[in-house]
This record gives sequence, C-alpha cells and structure tokens, in this order.
Amino acid sequence: MEDAIPYRPARGWFPTSPSSSSSSFGGVTMRMTVAENAVVVVGRRGCCMVDVARRLLLGLGVNPVVREIGEEAAAVEEAAALVEAVAEVGGTGADRRPSSKLPVVFVGGRLLGGLDRLVTAHITGDLVPILKDAGALWL
Repeated sequence: MEDAIPYRPARGWFPTSPSSSSSSFGGVTMRMTVAENAVVVVGRRGCCMVDVARRLLLGLGVNPVVREIGEEAAAVEEAAALVEAVAEVGGTGADRRPSSKLPVVFVGGRLLGGLDRLVTAHITGDLVPILKDAGALWL
C-alpha cells in the first residue's frame, strides 16, 4: 500500500497575523517569494500605486503576487535591502541604478524597477516580451 503524504500545519497559505509583516514577508521569505514567482509587486500597505501596477499587469493577462509591507522601519529596511541585494547580484541593467522607493516590480526573479519603469516598458512595447521570457505570459 502507498504511504500517505504527511500533513504539515506549520506552513499555511496565509500569514498568521497581518500586523507581523516584517516577520512574515521580510528577509529570506521575501527573497523566496521573488525567486519562486514570475511576477511580484512589493509595496507599502494601502498604497494606491501598488494597485495601479497590479491592474496594469492584470490587464495584460498576468496575475502578479502582491506583497504589501507595513510602515514599520524594519519592514521598509528589509524591502530596501532586498532591492539592493538583487541589484548587486545583477538584477538591474548597467544603464539603470537600483531604486529603493516602493512599489517595485520583480519579473522572473529580477528587478524590473518601480512603477515608472513598468509603465515605460509597457508604452514602448518591451513589457510583453519580458513577461514572456519570465514565463508569466503563455501567448
């Protein structure tokens, strides 16, 4: 007879409390989220620009993962450290400098940039090929 897959309640689908954003989404977990998903939008909780980026991507047929961080200093520092770490690894191009302002968009595990870079790539027609290369678009 086949062995059953053990149930692990320690890792749930949702964070245990929305107020613990720095412990739930910061550091290694945030890096894993960026690495495991095709498109990730990281921004401050309640920011309307996060919704603008999300709606632009949804309009193109992409379902982005949205991670909202709180106003706590630790959460903001962790998001800025994530952007700088990705920039050091080579996530940004040579002509772009890393930006720590939020929201930021990661496509295929690489830093695309802020909302301004997302809209610029959309207007120039560069966004759809970038999304296809990342595996976020199927057509």
